[in-house]
Amino acid sequence: MKKTLRLAAFTLVSAGSLSLGLSSCGDNKQASETTSTTESMATTVDSTALLSDSARMGKPQGVEVDGVPMTPDKTIVQNAVQASSVTTLVKAVKAAGLDGTLSEAGPYTVFAPTNAAFDKLPTGALAGLLKPESKEKLKGVLTYHVIQGRLLAQDLKDGQQLTTVNGEKVSISVQNGKVMISNGTDAPVNILTPDVISSNGVTHLIDGVLLPPPPAS
Repeated sequence: MKKTLRLAAFTLVSAGSLSLGLSSCGDNKQASETTSTTESMATTVDSTALLSDSARMGKPQGVEVDGVPMTPDKTIVQNAVQASSVTTLVKAVKAAGLDGTLSEAGPYTVFAPTNAAFDKLPTGALAGLLKPESKEKLKGVLTYHVIQGRLLAQDLKDGQQLTTVNGEKVSISVQNGKVMISNGTDAPVNILTPDVISSNGVTHLIDGVLLPPPPAS
């Protein structure tokens, strides 16, 4: 079965090894599509077909986070609740009412700040975001960490700009093999643990919280 990536305005990940069993003709076409994707740096990834692609689904035993296997048969939320290093994020996702969304078919790519990442926020900032009256603001911050489509670390290219579910863009930079994400203003954050594959997407653990740019005046 051929896997097709269609990118509309930007892409978070350049599809490296999209299939294990294509014919040589299919492989050549796929290589051409990948080249086109990288050059255009478009925004949307049509990756629902990738759900059955074993090369991108990861190993059945999953990636270990905090000593717990994050397995591809579970959703993003089901995997996240098992990891002790992202309990703050899980709490925030539930407070914003996004746990249902991130349990849907997707697929989604989530840049997941660790607990330590949230600790870097100014004193009182997280507590303020978790207040009921700040629900929409919290939702805006969290959706700034989510991309529509399944994007692996190998697909992220230096100079790419990705449109988030929030509607704002994040910028990708790659230095010496290290993938970083930025809002374009603050210092970039680093991917600590890439390619945590779930049934409805992929999660990359990051060491900072991405704050969306303020609305234009």
